[in-house]
Parts: sequence; C-alpha cells; structure tokens
Amino acid sequence: MAKILVNDGMHQTGIDMLTNAGHQVDTNNIPQADLMEKLVDYDAICVRSATKVRGELIDNCPNLKIIGRGGVGLDNIDVDHARGKGIQVLNTPAASSRSVAELAMGHLLSVARYIYDANLQMPSKGSTDFKSLKKSYSKGFEIEGKKLGIIGFGRIGQETARIAIGLGMEVLAVDPYQDTVSITIGPKSLNLITEIKTVDMETMLPNADAISLHIPNTGKPVLSAAEFDQMKDGVVLINASRGGTVDEDAMLDALNTGKVRAAGLDVFVGEPKPRKDILSHANVSSTPHIGASTVEAQIKIGQELAQQIIDIL
Repeated sequence: MAKILVNDGMHQTGIDMLTNAGHQVDTNNIPQADLMEKLVDYDAICVRSATKVRGELIDNCPNLKIIGRGGVGLDNIDVDHARGKGIQVLNTPAASSRSVAELAMGHLLSVARYIYDANLQMPSKGSTDFKSLKKSYSKGFEIEGKKLGIIGFGRIGQETARIAIGLGMEVLAVDPYQDTVSITIGPKSLNLITEIKTVDMETMLPNADAISLHIPNTGKPVLSAAEFDQMKDGVVLINASRGGTVDEDAMLDALNTGKVRAAGLDVFVGEPKPRKDILSHANVSSTPHIGASTVEAQIKIGQELAQQIIDIL
C-alpha cells in the first residue's frame, strides 16, 4: 500500500480508483509552506497548477516515487531534477484536450460576433439603447472560409483543428516536430479522416485570419512585436495555452492600433493577478484559466492520472 497526497484536488472517480487499488489517499490540502515538513511521509503527490514541486522539496523527500500532474503543463514541477532522482513524473495530456479546444473556439466565436461585449452591455443598455447596440455589433464576421493559424499541433492543437474544420475553416498549423498529421473529423462513427500538412511561422503569420496558441511556456514569448508586425491587419488572437507565450505589451499595442482586431484570453502573465489594462480592454474576451475546467475533463483527468499511478505502483 502506498500513501498518496492529492494536494490540489482530483475527481472522486480517480480517488476511488486509487483507494480500490489498496492505496491510502489524503485529500486535505497541505499549504506550500508546510510541504517541506509533511511530504516526507508520502510515496506520491498529485498536483494541479497551484502546488509547486521544486528541487529543494524533492531533495527533502527520499520516499517520493511519483509526482502526478492533473493537466498538461509541467511548469510547476522540476521535471529533470525529479527524474534524475528516479522519481516518475506523470501528466494527463489527453484528458482535457477537447475542453481546452472548445473554449478556444468559443472565444473565437464570441469575438467574431461581439457576444462577450453584448453580454456586458445588454443588461444595462438593452432596454434603452437597443438600436445603437444592434448597430455597433453589426460588423461581426462569419468564421466559415477563414484561415485559422494554430501554433502547436499536439493533442489540443489537433482537437482545435477538428472543430475549426467542422466549422468550415482552413487550418494553417505550425509545429517543428510535426510534418503531416491525420485527424478524424466529426463523429468517429463516420470515419472521416483528413491530413493536415504543417507550415512555418513565416507562411502562417501573414495569412491567418485568426491565430490560436497551444504550446507550453518555454520562458520566452512565441509572439512578440516582430511576429505581430507580420500578421494580417485585423487578425484575431486566441490564447488558451499558458501565460507568457505572448508578449502582453506587444499584444496591447497591436490591439490599440487595430493590427489585432480582438483577443480571446484564458491565460495571463502574473496569474492569479492579471493586468487590469488587459482585462478591461474593450476588444478582449477573457476567462480565468478554465480551459480544462469542465466536468468531463476533470473525470478524464482523474481517471487517467489514477490509472498511471496504479500501473506504476
């Protein structure tokens, strides 16, 4: 029997899987400041994004065998350091792909038709300024026939492509590790498959009508002033990946000049305290990093992580 700390929460289905396999599961959150003292008693820890598992903490826990991350990114874990000590580092890259992709496309649809702003204005002005609001929102656009640039064509990028193609968009995918990718379109029962050949950034940037990011934070923005300069005027930017993948100053400049028509953002630098000038910008649709926060994704994350831990133990 192993002793497992689930520190940032896990769906009950995953917890049940671990306990049914004979392991002791503790779900009471231990504050970061107390982990150094208390994690020494555990064989495994499961985290989301709140808990940080850094080298000093790893060195202090000789019994630790597994670090599990419920989600895709491993930014909050010193992965190489842990693996160098023989500790298994796990994540759940497939579990939340659909949820993140649907949110990204939801932001695109929202800014295309000004839904995000209409939801703010209608309660206070809908009964007095109905006609003026209708006029101001009459410059929306259809996304059918538009080109969607996808930066990062892993599981989430491919899931985003499935939705976009289903809506009639052309996909321009950028990924240095992929050449040609086959993806299924629509219900699996139809067995509809299409191939997407990736392109380079220099091809995608000036041709995409909208750009969606699905990459980890490597410490340097992928989109900075130079990249914004190459984009088509009036492009839409969607970021449901990680804060820091986009230079926020350059993005604001592009929003203010109209180079970027609108942005749909689920992630920010400085979370959980994003910049107010971004949140309050008239052309920004924002959500508080909820890409993987659906009931379905949480169930799949719990099941996938629990099964990996069970298999290892």
